[in-house]
Amino acid sequence: MSGAPLRVIVTRPAREAKRWVGALHARGVDAVALPLIEIAPLLPGMSAGPLDARPYAALMFVSAAAVEGFFALGRAAAPPGRAPTAVELIAQARCWATGPGTALALASAGVPLERIDVPPTAAGRFDSEALWAQVQGQLQAGSRVLRVRGSDAAGRPAGRDWLAGTLEAAGVAVDTAVVYRRLPPQLDEAARVLAAASTRSAGHVWLFSSSEAIAHLLAALPGIDWGGARAWATHPRIAQAARAAGFGSVDEVPASLDALVASIESFR
Repeated sequence: MSGAPLRVIVTRPAREAKRWVGALHARGVDAVALPLIEIAPLLPGMSAGPLDARPYAALMFVSAAAVEGFFALGRAAAPPGRAPTAVELIAQARCWATGPGTALALASAGVPLERIDVPPTAAGRFDSEALWAQVQGQLQAGSRVLRVRGSDAAGRPAGRDWLAGTLEAAGVAVDTAVVYRRLPPQLDEAARVLAAASTRSAGHVWLFSSSEAIAHLLAALPGIDWGGARAWATHPRIAQAARAAGFGSVDEVPASLDALVASIESFR
């Protein structure tokens, strides 16, 4: 790739960030992981909510971590010596994924591809609105949907409620299962040095796929003037959060890895 050197700071949770950094390196893009959301299991005594898929027409998974948590808890609840398959655990439900990483996690868990619904890559967006456009013809009033998601540190459900409101307006009942916690990161000195460098060099660019990650960054590094830093955001809502945080340069970029790499030259 030509032009000035560019280093992408990937802020996704650690497992996803590692995958994205490796994929960017394979495509000739310098990248480094700085996870701004920590994925942790529920604490003892925290209620996961409903895990029996039988009453539901669809299970809506918000992330790969939601997929992993749901199947881990479902298998742990099985009788000793009984290892239920993914198909048994999802019963007759469709499995909705907001993006390709979540869809890949479902497939890796053993969910048949024909049972998975995900926004098409051509749509250019991976969010609740794009997912709803894909699945809204599946349900009738009186159906039930289970949202499988994460919580904050105290175990309270965390994340957007747009899809739940849309489903309820269509006469669809929505329940929630919380299967992991989303925590703020503990940033070390190397992370602080990287963050400070990003405010002085146009060669660094933050890649945000979550407004929550931006909030965690501000809380972990108070007092930093982000006016000299660049940010890429995978959704208009996230771009708005980055501008509100004070980032001097904010661009919207594709949410998919392949499309992002294809567009990098235009953002140099």
